[in-house]
Amino acid sequence: MPGYFHGIPAIRYEGPGSTNEFAFRHYNPDEVVMGKRMEEHLRFAVAYWHSFAYQGGDPFGGQTLQRPWFADTMAAAKAKADAAFELFDILGVPFYCFHDADVRPEGATFAESKRNLDEIVDYFAQKQGQHKAKLLWGTSNLFSHRRWMSGAATNPDPDVYAYAAATVKANLDATHKLGGQNYVLWGGREGYETLLNTDLSAERAHAGRFLQQVVDYKHKIGFAGTILIEPKPQEPSKHQYDYDVATVYGFLKDFGLENEVKVNIEQGHAILAGHSFEHEIATAASLGIFGSIDMNRNDYQSGWDTDQFPNNHAEKALAFYEILRAGGYTTGGTNFDAKIRRQSLDAEDLVLAHVGGMDTCARALKSAAALLESGELEAARAARYAGWTTPAAKAMLAGGLEAAAARVAAEGLEPEPKSGRQERLENLWNRYV
Repeated sequence: MPGYFHGIPAIRYEGPGSTNEFAFRHYNPDEVVMGKRMEEHLRFAVAYWHSFAYQGGDPFGGQTLQRPWFADTMAAAKAKADAAFELFDILGVPFYCFHDADVRPEGATFAESKRNLDEIVDYFAQKQGQHKAKLLWGTSNLFSHRRWMSGAATNPDPDVYAYAAATVKANLDATHKLGGQNYVLWGGREGYETLLNTDLSAERAHAGRFLQQVVDYKHKIGFAGTILIEPKPQEPSKHQYDYDVATVYGFLKDFGLENEVKVNIEQGHAILAGHSFEHEIATAASLGIFGSIDMNRNDYQSGWDTDQFPNNHAEKALAFYEILRAGGYTTGGTNFDAKIRRQSLDAEDLVLAHVGGMDTCARALKSAAALLESGELEAARAARYAGWTTPAAKAMLAGGLEAAAARVAAEGLEPEPKSGRQERLENLWNRYV
């Protein structure tokens, strides 16, 4: 609804000393960091599903939030879009992201749902022509409706597979029409609850073929964006096939897609998989499949994905260090896959949650960039592996076990352990954050 955020000013950068809560203290979009504007480094996006579709429910309670657009009508969908672009303007973000189910009412049939989507996409196109924010990525909700209870691409019913294919086609078309820079596939139900009724081989084969078909269609329509998979180990399924980055890479290799598909990595999902955020980013970068991130945090005392806004810049600096070290984003960005708490009822709460998250990320980026530019950590890393640059080490890798064994005998090697100097490097890190 136009004017939902009435009275809330556009957020401007005022510097670290500002006491104005409706101001950025660290995020200055025009500040140059490592030769690039901060806005271009961070590429912030607002998540439509959490900011505008979330009603305040949790696993133990229902709706707490009241929004004037909460209704299953096209008029409400357009009012939601009006409020969304109003928020995008207040924050000055360059991007947003959405699922199909976030932006249009569910129809009685697939054809009706698609008509609703097509109508709202046309409305978004008008909005994008009048506002700064553009589409970072689109995706399909293939997990909420009861039809997806046994999966989408991995469903034992081929009719559900067909419905999933039609849904993704419609949303890839929508993303393409809006100039989206990526398309994300998150398989919330692409997994199993029990092996007693599951054919793992069949489900994996169908998931692989589905992704091949998505890539084929991307090229057919000339979509220049990146196809992304978002890993998650569990929740809602007991076990999901896209468990973590390494698992996804093995899947992509198996189906010949490692040069076609990258990953969208979420902080909360990394934690659920038993990893750190920076581990997943570094793994993806080392395998050549890093694409984008969903920025949030988990409550470490809760056992599920709480999707909170980030507020710890030192923790996030580790992630941004790996992103910068990998060369930064290309088509990806920093999407706030985060929701306000169910007790945070006011429009101001939604704005300030993003302000705090954007400042946290900006402060983290600056810390990470300063350390990377200093070269201190990279010099220490290079020194630790310097032995591998010698001709003898290179010859050993090129040769066989016999050559390595012969070197031990000829040189009388009796290697002694060398310190990893972890605490020294942690102290170095803390000087920058």
